[in-house]
Parts: sequence; C-alpha cells; structure tokens
Amino acid sequence: MIGLSSLTIVPNVAHSDDVIDLEWSDLIPEGSRKTSNLFQGIIDHDQSSLISEQPKSSGIRTDWNGQNVRIPGYIVPIDYSGTGVTAFILVPFVGACVHVPPPPANQLVFVTTEKPFESTGLFEAVQVTGMFGTASTKTQMADVGYALSADQIVSL
Repeated sequence: MIGLSSLTIVPNVAHSDDVIDLEWSDLIPEGSRKTSNLFQGIIDHDQSSLISEQPKSSGIRTDWNGQNVRIPGYIVPIDYSGTGVTAFILVPFVGACVHVPPPPANQLVFVTTEKPFESTGLFEAVQVTGMFGTASTKTQMADVGYALSADQIVSL
C-alpha cells in the first residue's frame, strides 16, 4: 500500500507557459553529498526487496513547490487503470527501485496522472511535466521525497 503522509503540493496554482526544467542533481540540497553511482547497473534478480538498502536522504528542496516543472527519468509502475500507468515512481536511472537499491528519497518523484500512460516498460525513458512539490511518501519499493501531478508524460 502507498502511504501519503505530509504531501505538500500547492493546489490551484494557475498553469503557465513557464516550465522549469529540472535535472536530478537539482533535487539535492546545496552542500549535501551526492549519492554514489556505485549501484547503477548492478542487477541482482534473486533479492526480493531492496528498500532496506536505500541510502538515507540528505534532505529535500522546497524551491519548486507549486511550480510547473519538467524532469526526465524512468517509470517504476505503482498503479494501473486498464493497461495504462496512473501512479509511478520516477527514477533517475534504469532499474532503480527494482533491480538495484533505490536512490535516496531526494532522488525519487512520486507521479500521479489522471490520464493513464501507456508505458512500454521499465527501460522507457520519459519526460514528465506538471505541478511539483515535496512529499513524504512510503511505497513498498522506497521512501520518496517529491511528488508531481503530471499534466504531460512524453516518451523520449
């Protein structure tokens, strides 16, 4: 089950043409140590849950709360409607949360969308645009530090 505790997305903010393009490094607070890329690419299919190996987050940034942002990444599906994904974790690299230990919470974004996205799988790169905010979300795969209500999801 998904537990949403302390979701901080500012509602009813007018959509504008101003979209802030974010990179994953933007989500790490200034002065914090970046996470090692050591686990990227290591795939251990025999291990059932990697959440216990998730590194501690060094905090989150609130700079973009209530802002319309665009960020690239990969989909880790959480919920479906028909064949389309309606809730997922956006991760910075292929296999994060599934085949390797999840990145820290400040490197994960919980995305919801009203219009189901027909994903082709875990290796599909996407770009998500929508209302961004901080969140304290716990899923069966990882603790997540950010949330995004998607207006647009585009395959890259």
